[in-house]
Amino acid sequence: MIRTLTTQLLLGLLTVLLFAVPATARIEIDINAAEMRKMAVAVPNFVNTAAPEQAEERGVQMADLLGRALEMHGFLKVIPAKTYGGGQQNDWGRLGAELAVLGQYSREGGELVLELRVVDGASGKMLLGRRYRCNPEQTRPALLKFCDEIILTLTGEKGISQTSIAFVTEKKGIKEIYLADLLGDKFRQITRHNRLALSPRFTPDGRELSYTSYHRGNPNLYLTELAQDKITRPISQRTGLNMTPAWHPDGKTMAVTLSPKGNAELFLMDRNGKILEQLTREEGLNVSPSWSPDGSKLAFVSDRSGKPQIYVLDMKSRQVKRITFQGNYNTTPAWSPKGDLIAYSGSQEKRYQIFLISPDGGSPTQITKGAGDHESPSWSPDGRQIAFSRTLDGHTKIYAIFRNGTNQRILFNWDGEESMPQWSPRLGE
Repeated sequence: MIRTLTTQLLLGLLTVLLFAVPATARIEIDINAAEMRKMAVAVPNFVNTAAPEQAEERGVQMADLLGRALEMHGFLKVIPAKTYGGGQQNDWGRLGAELAVLGQYSREGGELVLELRVVDGASGKMLLGRRYRCNPEQTRPALLKFCDEIILTLTGEKGISQTSIAFVTEKKGIKEIYLADLLGDKFRQITRHNRLALSPRFTPDGRELSYTSYHRGNPNLYLTELAQDKITRPISQRTGLNMTPAWHPDGKTMAVTLSPKGNAELFLMDRNGKILEQLTREEGLNVSPSWSPDGSKLAFVSDRSGKPQIYVLDMKSRQVKRITFQGNYNTTPAWSPKGDLIAYSGSQEKRYQIFLISPDGGSPTQITKGAGDHESPSWSPDGRQIAFSRTLDGHTKIYAIFRNGTNQRILFNWDGEESMPQWSPRLGE
């Protein structure tokens, strides 16, 4: 779950670097390679310094959480603790672990002190060390923060374990918007309109969420702060569509779909709902905008050629270029955080699959396969994974897949139908 700014600052202030990380600790990992070998990691049970010979449930749970968060990044494989007894006194190289993550904890007053280390499995050399002093209820954010530091050490880019996914859940015929952490352990309901709510979109800093709700009869656009979920501010309540907001990277403006004259067109709007510019003027639908990371271009869907296809608008020249020609129904473009690819859902043999294509066009690459419809792609902030909804056997759930087409798996499997996922940015970026 997304943490509040206060929590983030608290953890930042209470984190103490124990050892400098040498530049040689960084490992070149190509997670996009078709045949990627995963690194083996051991995460033995954390040890209570007051009772080091006992395997306490708290220590087992903390190690399990950190191990799951590491594996979620795709290039690490955690060796099951039961295969070596879960203890920290082991020959990690002999066990086949290239890295070992060792943790110990203690109580000081009402606070929990965590001391965490990453060591090389062969040499035992320490690669990373952190110490956290926090309230016991902040143990989870501290462990996820350390996970992201491990990923930074290995790849040069922070991990994504502290991000969240917003999505639409349908229960008893009512669609509301929810927010979940990536491990599926925590979720919260964002909207409580008891009417149709759609198209959640994070602001670039991850602290607010915009969406469209029909609770007043018209599809209106709203914005809520995620630090609380009681106050929601209307942005646009114009007659007709107020849909699919795409926030410009500067966080000051957004591209939205409006239909003031009946036809769905794209408009540039500020945070208060003031229209700054009309971006499209074509017959047919113009919907589903997605900005390039630098804000210089805008991908969107239009059926101006007869069927829905992906187009790119250059904001400087105002020239529009069609980039998809394979398939007769392509929709929901999502620009990658690296700027090198656009993911979209396209019809293939009467099923919708997820494709990747260069922003300049060319031949697309299909990354999902199998039965069911795969729709509404959304990139992880590191550009390595894509969340999407998959409808199979009459049920819709949120899945994720790596950009190389590997490790497709279900993320959440709660009651109800889940669709329209949106991956949050890293908080504060």
